[in-house]
Amino acid sequence: MRRPSRRTSIVAKTPAIKPHLSLAGCRVLVSRARKQAGALSSALRELGCEVVEIPFIEIRKPSSFQPLDTSLRNLATYDWLILTSVNGVEALFERMTKKKLDLSALAHLTVAAIGPATRKAIEEHGLRVTVTPREYVAESVVRALQRRVKGKHVLLVRAKVARDVIPRELRKAGAEVDVVEAYETVVPKASEKRLRGVLASKQHPVHAITFTSSSTVKNFVGLLGLRGARAALKKPAADHGVYSASIGPVTSATLREFGLPVDIEAKEYTIPGLVAAMVVRMGK
Repeated sequence: MRRPSRRTSIVAKTPAIKPHLSLAGCRVLVSRARKQAGALSSALRELGCEVVEIPFIEIRKPSSFQPLDTSLRNLATYDWLILTSVNGVEALFERMTKKKLDLSALAHLTVAAIGPATRKAIEEHGLRVTVTPREYVAESVVRALQRRVKGKHVLLVRAKVARDVIPRELRKAGAEVDVVEAYETVVPKASEKRLRGVLASKQHPVHAITFTSSSTVKNFVGLLGLRGARAALKKPAADHGVYSASIGPVTSATLREFGLPVDIEAKEYTIPGLVAAMVVRMGK
């Protein structure tokens, strides 16, 4: 595996992965929730990488479905539907099935998705997506919608704990925004022992850890403690240690908030973009 010659952070452009480059010899820890790890793990394995899956996030049902159920009963009053994750999409349609609501209940809504994976999940359910911003972060959703939602009633379906950029800014733009929790993310305590064991291995060292959301960063710190997280990503030398691979600037900002390094950052905030950035930094 080719190592960087400097300890500086690289914000990698995301060119098509060159066929002669691979990640052979790399061992990468994929931190996504089990149901979502497949695409990233498969892409890394196709490039010759050994993948260790240890989820830093566990997806659970919300403590109460009452707010979501209330919004589903009142779908006719909404003009826009915003979905910010694949988990939110699946939770929404699962609840609609439970409440015996079909796709026609959403047909009048203009739909916005935060990125291509979310858009694909929505479209697989047969619903048309009108808006997908160029950059797959909350701020881009706001820029794409703020001139279109004045006087409109917006339903935002998301996790229990999430950034408030979208509802705050759209309300400033004159929209009435209802935020409903369709699921919650928790720290999977069962991952702590395995994570510590993998990071402590001298025989089979991990070369990089992927971080695909701010929650994966926060839960990484939750599993190891702040001192342990910093120690895990501390570089003893420029070409040694475990490198952090961030899916985009929001996740990177969370890493920096905890005093953790950002060694690799995707320019396109998607799984393919993350893989391409890792190849630029680690490929050979």
